[in-house]
Amino acid sequence: MKILFADTAHPALKQGLENAGHLCDELGQFKEEKLVSILTAYDGVVIRSRFKFDSKLLGQLPQLKFIARVGAGMENIDVAFAESMGIVCLHAPEGNRNAVAEHAMGMLLAMLNHLCRANSEVKEGKWIREGNRGEELEGKTVAIIGFGNTGSSFAKKLKGFDVKILAFDPYVLTVNDHDVRLCDMEEIFDHSDIVSLHIPLTEETNALVNAAWLGKFRKPIRLINTSRGKCLVTKDLMQAIESGRVISAALDVLEFESLSFEHFQLEADLLQKLRSDDRILLSPHIAGWTKESNLKMAQILVDKILKHFAEERN
Repeated sequence: MKILFADTAHPALKQGLENAGHLCDELGQFKEEKLVSILTAYDGVVIRSRFKFDSKLLGQLPQLKFIARVGAGMENIDVAFAESMGIVCLHAPEGNRNAVAEHAMGMLLAMLNHLCRANSEVKEGKWIREGNRGEELEGKTVAIIGFGNTGSSFAKKLKGFDVKILAFDPYVLTVNDHDVRLCDMEEIFDHSDIVSLHIPLTEETNALVNAAWLGKFRKPIRLINTSRGKCLVTKDLMQAIESGRVISAALDVLEFESLSFEHFQLEADLLQKLRSDDRILLSPHIAGWTKESNLKMAQILVDKILKHFAEERN
């Protein structure tokens, strides 16, 4: 097959496909309006988040056999429409689940122990101990919203901390893990101390975390979002922090990110609030962005592409 790399990927992905006899091209930077004319010459395309493969674009690519996304989410692909055209959609959520889980764990411990604030204060010559007295994770109830690849991996990291783990996922019926209990959202609203989001961006989850949702928790919570920025309404979160409903929040993703996740833009006053409030911990969408996950996602996609088309031939 002829395969276009429309986005960056670990060299192992291209090498693995070429070793199997496929022809791979890397075209680097080009404008989106040229994508159709370029893609008509290819059987498959490898992407990240730079381009949106909606029905309008896909409808002009009847020859396309597959789309492979180097990442976990599929929100920039109209998967149902692609599959109706016989286009296989592949992704690699197994490849960065450990990275996301470790990042969420690090954010949680940093929040509880005020590590970022304390680091800045000591570097400024301030030695404040009582003001940075932390909390232990042991004995707390952690709710995981979404129990797929990253949610289950996060639960695995939590096990050594002697916490109670609750999980909500309407698409998961059973959990083969005696340390995790599936429950409904009412129980999570009633008992959670910490809530971590591990959900894809869909119509169901878009703006899921809003004022009404946050208002249902019986006690103040700490919130972590390493999933997608648009799952959370930033203004509502800020109001919940100011009112005390949310003690602190750790956000690896922001509602205002571009489609490619390479930059963000938001109104000045809200940006200033995010930057100046030490109850909010931020990172630039890097939870799944490790050296190891980069390689693992490439290897997983090679395996999935080769396996699918080997089975198709047979």
